[in-house]
Parts: sequence; C-alpha cells; structure tokens
Amino acid sequence: MKILFIASELNPLAKVGGLADVAGSLPFALKKLGVDVRIALPKYDVIDEKKYPCQLIARDIKVKIGQNEEKINIFQTDLGKEKIPVYLIDHKKYLGEGGVYFEKTAFCGSFAEIQRFLFFSLTIFSLIEALNWQPEIIHCNDWHTAFVPVFLKLKSLFSQGSFSPKVLYTIHNLANQGIWNAKEIFDFLGLKGDEIPSLEERQYGLYGEDLNLMQQGILNADFINTVSPTYAKEVLTKSYFGRGLRETLLKRKHNFVGILNGLDTEIFNPEIDSYLKVNYSFKNPELKTENKIYLEKKLGLKVDPAVPFLGLVSRLTFQKGIELVVNGLKKIKDLDFRAVFLGVGEEKYEKDLEKLAEKFPDKIAAEIGYDAKLAQEIYAASDFFLVPSKFEPCGLTQLIALRYGAIPIVRKVGGLADTIKNVRIKKRFLGLKREIEGSGFVLKEYDVDKFVKVLKRAFSFYQDKKLWRKLQMKVMKENYSWEKSAQKYLKLYQRLIETVE
Repeated sequence: MKILFIASELNPLAKVGGLADVAGSLPFALKKLGVDVRIALPKYDVIDEKKYPCQLIARDIKVKIGQNEEKINIFQTDLGKEKIPVYLIDHKKYLGEGGVYFEKTAFCGSFAEIQRFLFFSLTIFSLIEALNWQPEIIHCNDWHTAFVPVFLKLKSLFSQGSFSPKVLYTIHNLANQGIWNAKEIFDFLGLKGDEIPSLEERQYGLYGEDLNLMQQGILNADFINTVSPTYAKEVLTKSYFGRGLRETLLKRKHNFVGILNGLDTEIFNPEIDSYLKVNYSFKNPELKTENKIYLEKKLGLKVDPAVPFLGLVSRLTFQKGIELVVNGLKKIKDLDFRAVFLGVGEEKYEKDLEKLAEKFPDKIAAEIGYDAKLAQEIYAASDFFLVPSKFEPCGLTQLIALRYGAIPIVRKVGGLADTIKNVRIKKRFLGLKREIEGSGFVLKEYDVDKFVKVLKRAFSFYQDKKLWRKLQMKVMKENYSWEKSAQKYLKLYQRLIETVE
C-alpha cells in the first residue's frame, strides 16, 4: 500500500502545533504496519538543514498556476530509523520565507497564506510525476491541503497525468478553515469558478463573496475523518462545534468518522527524556519532585514542593479556555499553589497571562513564546495540567501530561472526553481498600465558578499523598500510543482502495 501524507507542518522539521506531532508520528506507526508511506512538506526557511540534511532530487520542475508558470526544486530528507522519505518542495516566492504560518495564532489571516498552500497543494502532482511513484491514497490534512481533491477533479486544466489516487481528508481543527475572497482565489488559479459544482458554494463574509477551502476539501475528498470520535459527533450537532460547516459535513456523514489521535511514546517518555533535570517512570514517580523544585527555581517562583503545581502549554487562542484559567486562578488566589503558562497566540490572552504573573510573582510564571525544552520541563514538574477548552478536536497535551504523571484538568468535550474520565474513588472490602477510577478532573460546563470547584476538588485530592501517588502511577501506565489508531487508518485506507466508483 502506497500513501502520500501531506501537511503544513511536521515534527521535528517545522513544528507549530499538534498537527506537526501527528504528521511526525502517524506515518511511523503506519510504516510498522508495512505501509509504504512518504511525506510532503514545503521547504520552509526555518528547517535546519544542518540537523536534517536535504538532498536535491529534482530541479526546475514546471508548475502551471493561473496564467503563470513557476519552477520548483524537490529535496529529500529521511526521518527516523525507519528512514521515511520526506519530500520538501522548494520555491522561495510561495513556500520559502516567513516561517510556517504568517499569523502567530496559526489561523489563516492573509491572501499570501492562501496562495502559499494552494501552490503547495498544486505542486503535489508535479512531485508525484517527478518521483515516478504513484500513491494509492493522498492523505490530506486541514485547510492547507484541502484543494488537492479539487485539483484532482480539475485534472485536465492542471495537466496532472493519468493517475487517480483516492483522497482521505483529515480535519484537525474545524475552527481554522482557510477562507478568502473567491474571485482572488479563482484569479490566482486561473479558474472561472464554475468548473465543478462545489466551487459555486460561496459565503458572504469578511472578504466579500468568500470561498472556504476546508469546505472544498470536505465536498471533494473520497472520505473525511476528524481526530476523535466525540468531536466527529459534536460537529454534526446544532451547536458552535460545527463552525458553520455542519450542513456540509451532514452531506458527507456516510463518509465521515472520528479516529482518535495517538502519542509518540518514544519522544514523550519521562524515563529517557533528555530535556528533564531528573528522569523517572511510573515505578518512581516521586522523582517528579526534583523537576518541580528545579523549575520553581528556574522561573523565580517561591520554592515549595508540597503545594500543587499547575502547568499549561498551549496555543493561546479563543479555543483553549484561557479566560477560565485567568479568572479561575484569581478566585483561588488565597490558596497556595504554583502555576506556569507557556504559549503564544492572541495578544489579549498573552497580556492576560502576563498580568496575572505580574500580580502573583511568587506563585505564577508566564512564558510567552514556544520553547520545546521548557514545555517538557513543565510536563515533568506539573502535578496538574490545565486543558479547559471550549472545544477540542483531540488534544495531545492531556495525553503527554498523563505520560508524565501530570493529572489533567479538562472540559468534557471532543478528544478530552474520549481520553480523560473523571476521577472517582471506589471503596472495597468494607471500605478498607480504595481503588481509583478515571484519570483526571473533568469540567462539564464552560463556567468559571464550576471550574474553580473542579480546581478545589483536585487540590483536595492532592492532599491525600497515598492516593495521589497511586493516581500518578495509574495514569502513567495508560497506553495512548499510535498502535490502535494506525490500525484504524489502515482499515480506512484499505476500504478506500477497494471502493470502485
């Protein structure tokens, strides 16, 4: 089976968010199942070629876009001991400069970004022809690659050869859709806008009569999935989860499923993580305390390993429940705790977190930016990990937190609902033995007072050190590796290949 996996980001070459982690781990799990999987990515200027040497494999490949003809170069680097080929599309004007995304929120906010990923999607067919390797399936991810199935249906206009791979389109975040003025998009591509029925789907919005790239992916792909079973159900309901695409998804509901993301348990492993001050495992979780003391000192917090330590590593957007965190911690300011926030995103949330840290400098630290080493240190130091999202397609941070013995405090939405069950204590043998069910502390409603109640319940549980240690050991043993999810993707690929139109 031959699969070409295409995405806008890829860990460790060019990472911004969770999509990079998926792109950097699912292909490896598929490779172990015998799949010939290869990855395509723009050759961004942020890729460190000293760490990841790139070999030029094709030069001056012509790509027709609109009335223009561009030339691309194709480089290759291989990742991991499995030596998975990664093809890097080199084109300075559209793909090379400005990092991965142009907005620090990673949400689409400019025509330049629309052009970047439309061009990248179009180059995929030139890449396939240059390789003389034809995938049976192109696995597209999010709005950035949503036009690939459109280009396939417009083959005669874009000279893409005779091959006809199936397309699986994965939605990682329905809130980021890639919307821009339809005329500008069609002019850029040299289209009239009526070549196939889906292109006549327009919406009136910020840019006038707009085209929604994610909607085009949903309407034209052979199959669509999102990254957790609960999120797949939520987006089909009459609620804000659908983000305006509920009706579109309902049209494809018989070709739409949720497959839970997994975690790369080799990268996220506190027993061997080179970023940590002290390594540990579920056999000796008490060693987490050393990481906690180290981070409190490093961040200038008052050192006290006996009080609960809260961590948050997140993109700072409206999705992530930052209001709950800021207002909730203000309400428990008289309780003794430590908290550290790491992230970048909307300026409002960055400032709110910085002001909170300035107000409580002994208790709270805010690090605005992204630092991979600090992120791992926060997981290792934290007793609790905050993920109180408004919506969450899957979430990887709560899975990483479990792996590092940091108990998640989450909202019951999307992948958080699929992975974190509320902690309960069951008494057995006349109450002499206490058993723990669940793996975190769960908030149902998006409400600051109820969030505070969940925090207080978690802090109360933390005081029983015997139970606390038992909970830590339990969650660290949970298995959210890619193995099960990769099997589900493999079955889906096989189903697509066997489908005769």
